[in-house]
Amino acid sequence: MDPIDAECPNWLSKRIEEEKGSISFFQFMEWSLNDPEYGAYATGRLSIGKHGDFVTSPSLGSEFSDLLAVQVIDWLNQLGEFCDKSQSFSLIDIGPGEGDLSKGLINSIEKLAPLLLSKIELILVEVNQGMIDRQKRNLENIKSVPIRWSSLSDLERKPSIGIVIANELLDAMPVERIVFRNGDLYRQGISILKKDQNSYLNFVELPLSVQLINSIDSFTSSNNIKIPPFGVVDGWTTEWHIGLNAWFKKVSKILSIGSLLIIDYALEAYRYYSEKRSSGTLMAYRNNTASTNILYQPGYWDLTSHLCLETLIDSAKNNGLIFLGDLRQGEALLALGLSQKLYSLNSLSIENLAIAFERRETLLRLVDPHCLGDFRWIAFQFNNQNTIVKANNIQLSTRFLQEP
Repeated sequence: MDPIDAECPNWLSKRIEEEKGSISFFQFMEWSLNDPEYGAYATGRLSIGKHGDFVTSPSLGSEFSDLLAVQVIDWLNQLGEFCDKSQSFSLIDIGPGEGDLSKGLINSIEKLAPLLLSKIELILVEVNQGMIDRQKRNLENIKSVPIRWSSLSDLERKPSIGIVIANELLDAMPVERIVFRNGDLYRQGISILKKDQNSYLNFVELPLSVQLINSIDSFTSSNNIKIPPFGVVDGWTTEWHIGLNAWFKKVSKILSIGSLLIIDYALEAYRYYSEKRSSGTLMAYRNNTASTNILYQPGYWDLTSHLCLETLIDSAKNNGLIFLGDLRQGEALLALGLSQKLYSLNSLSIENLAIAFERRETLLRLVDPHCLGDFRWIAFQFNNQNTIVKANNIQLSTRFLQEP
């Protein structure tokens, strides 16, 4: 990337100067997305949907929520078998975006299992006020369940029983970037380049922090992975999700018993840390356009990175969660009844032909391996001590992991 392709805004220039001329990429990504005054998410500047900055599965329509609701209902029914009939459940949506998933799930449960609604409290966990405002507007007509917004820290204080969903959340978690240069690994940083009285953002290489060294060493030794892999060229770059362990440490405490479903882009370690993947996975999105210029217009673009499947699973296990399994979204949705949904479109009348085509297109996009179908559904179980539950050693079954 040519540095002059990324002009540095005044607010960021001042902050970098205050940090003695350079910051880590992690800090740059955190400010670009979550800074209360300038961040793309915190300000509510980004919008999600077909006519927004990027699409998510729930933003395409009700089909995704209808299918996911089958799994949610199944998990809630299983939890009900181990609890008193009066027990209520929490449905926790972490990083709810515009609120489309929460809204869709409640509407789908109302259609498929309305008696469950009296036992559900919907809880949204969102750190950015700009997105909370959007979520409240989107959910204002939902009256069938109580709804509240909370932080992970508040939920830790009084763990509940239920289900946690993090859909396309962790890909926007700030990451460190690691660069291989002249036989050594460095931490990628950002500095300011002055040219013709203008300021531009520029990549620099900083020493690895102690925390970063320890995190990499711990993972590579336990998973027999080499970073960098053999055969990499000078300048090979990858992402490192340094915040995963801290995130799972908090999330692991918010439920006593229940399940966690993470839906996100993820690659196996051998594919993630490959000599062929020399530029990492980071991309920028705006107006449904993707760009590799990840420094351009900070605070106006979404920044997203694939996850490494093994680092994610390791972080969860290290914090007491039980790994249930993972599957690509296309296969998971087929197991939950996508084929039947496609077949049911045949019964629509000729007057509803346009609706049938639109729903068919949405369903196919959800399973297309070149589109949303390549997302990973990664399931975990909470199994903390709880006196409310009747039995010990609860083992939840997961419908989407079973043959369709």
